[in-house]
Amino acid sequence: MIKRILADVLKNAAGQKKIIALIGARQVGKTTLLTEFLKEGRNALSLNCDDFDDRFALEDRSTTELRNLLDGHDIVFIDEAQRVKNIGLALKKIADLKLGAKIFVTGSSSLELADTINEPATGRILEYNLFPFSLAEAASATSLREEKRLLESRMIFGLYPDVVNAPSFARQTLMNLTNNYLYKDILNFGGVKKPDMLQKLVRALAFQVGSAVNYNELGGLLGLDKETVENYIGLLEKCCIVFRLNSFSRNMRNEIKKGKKVYFYDNGIRNAVINNFSPLEARNDIGALWENLMVVERLKRNAYSENFASLYFWRTQSQQEIDLIEEKDGNLSAFEFKYNANKKAALPDSFKRHYGDVLLTLVNRDNFQNFVGLAT
Repeated sequence: MIKRILADVLKNAAGQKKIIALIGARQVGKTTLLTEFLKEGRNALSLNCDDFDDRFALEDRSTTELRNLLDGHDIVFIDEAQRVKNIGLALKKIADLKLGAKIFVTGSSSLELADTINEPATGRILEYNLFPFSLAEAASATSLREEKRLLESRMIFGLYPDVVNAPSFARQTLMNLTNNYLYKDILNFGGVKKPDMLQKLVRALAFQVGSAVNYNELGGLLGLDKETVENYIGLLEKCCIVFRLNSFSRNMRNEIKKGKKVYFYDNGIRNAVINNFSPLEARNDIGALWENLMVVERLKRNAYSENFASLYFWRTQSQQEIDLIEEKDGNLSAFEFKYNANKKAALPDSFKRHYGDVLLTLVNRDNFQNFVGLAT
């Protein structure tokens, strides 16, 4: 089994006597990861909230009822907790019982989607994100050399655990994930009045990876108003399907100040949405695939190492651009993504004039390993 980088982080966090919430899309391995913790318990309790009986045991329960359910267990595992009505209030009550058990919660969407944990349980929960395998995790089970050999496959089929572990069934796995799981939590949430438009929006976003997204244009294309487009993208983000980068701006006159880029958490899901698993030589979106893979791998690297850097893109109205700006403690780093190792890039003069001679790193297929935290 491929070891998850987050396992050691969670083990350390479990000593803080707080509820540990593990958030991530369906099928990324949350249950598998936390099942390892269950094995360490002498008297563990596991509740799967996709099951009605387990969900009912937690919904709208008094403190006494929750104590009777959980008392005596040294580890409690609540799986798919976003399915529980008023989960935030239930977790607050559980935390306030101070039972001494290590309590782990998983959600296939940000738990705030299901009546929020943030307000009722503030200060009582530590939330971590689990993504599909990272290139660093995959390489720990193979090698750097093997991952470089498999790079084209990762760009096309992504890094979902079932895809990595059974590559010959990658297409079937991804189409099943897309058709059966992708929208499940959003539609259960009930805030989507036009499910068919949601699917068309995801497809439109898939074709715009690497480009700045305009909500008005998307709305005009789909027959939706700007607010609905923004709301739907927010729901997709909370369900760990896509994520947004804001434009970097410090009020330079020509900068785009309110732009957004939307990336997919997994290349394989993005390609399943458009039903295109063609090899690279037959594609015209290699640049978008490479940029999506590198940005999400940087996101994983930063999250797992608890490197609290902010990510942006930069663009001007005259089309000068930088693919990724990373800001940490007031320091800027700039990155350009070119799959072809022969391509060149330079820091735009206007950016240099306003922000100084920031180091620009060109990330290509020959040197990507340091950028994504892959040991050399």
